[in-house]
Amino acid sequence: MAGFNRGMGGGMQNLMKQAQKMQEEMQATEKLLDEWEIVGTAGGEAVVVYMNAKKVIDGIEIDKSVIDPEDEEMLEDLIMAAILDGYKKADAVREEKMGKFGGGMGGLL
Repeated sequence: MAGFNRGMGGGMQNLMKQAQKMQEEMQATEKLLDEWEIVGTAGGEAVVVYMNAKKVIDGIEIDKSVIDPEDEEMLEDLIMAAILDGYKKADAVREEKMGKFGGGMGGLL
């Protein structure tokens, strides 16, 4: 029975090493997502939104040609469309990079 116990301990130790390696890879990937630049656009790039793959917006550019004081709603729609385009791209990057860690993390990814 002594050999059996050592075998179980070695398996558990190996499992712990694998879990630690996966944790380190996830942390590195999370850092990559923080730094990944996503560009969302709308109106033929009349509105451009910059964000990272975690959907943190850090800039918006608006072409002056789409600024019409008589039509605020159009500009609002273009901004929302550019944000949604960026979100869609960020989701794709996040799924590609984090999917290997398993999507079943209770929505934490």
